[in-house]
Amino acid sequence: MLYLLAVTVLCAVLTGCYTLQPVGTVVPDVGNGIALDINDVGRVGLGGSMGPEISQIEGRLVEHDNAEYVVAVTAVHLLRGGEQHWSGESVRVKNEYVTSVYQRSFSRGRTIALSAAGVAAVAWLARRSLFPGGFPDDPTGPSDSTGIANRAPVRPRGIGRAFGPVRHTPLLIPHLSRP
Repeated sequence: MLYLLAVTVLCAVLTGCYTLQPVGTVVPDVGNGIALDINDVGRVGLGGSMGPEISQIEGRLVEHDNAEYVVAVTAVHLLRGGEQHWSGESVRVKNEYVTSVYQRSFSRGRTIALSAAGVAAVAWLARRSLFPGGFPDDPTGPSDSTGIANRAPVRPRGIGRAFGPVRHTPLLIPHLSRP
């Protein structure tokens, strides 16, 4: 369990956090991740191949000239909040279909925050797995006049807690011989 969590956190940290930043009048470089906001004319023009409710297209810029973008699409965001995942199919999008262009860029602050949260989660889980009942020499625990800590036994968690006490029933073996 701890190993699986550590691998998951490590993968999240290595991939980092990315955000979409508006590029303004500058055209992003070929090969970079981009997102294109699609206007009403674009929804009509691309409706036959991509669906009529396109809000935004995400993907990698394959080619750009003065008339159109060629994008290897990875995701399509819909007007009502849905999302469709694509596997890199190339789509030609005319410039007049696009309202805004965004470039995918690395976010250092979000990556640091995610890394800190991941490290804290791993540390907490490691502490819980190494010392499940607390620290053995905890001086803050209650004690009697002899200085010995009074510890109550920990109730086992599981089925007995949710459904009442567990009662052991005798094993019933069916009678297989003839009467």
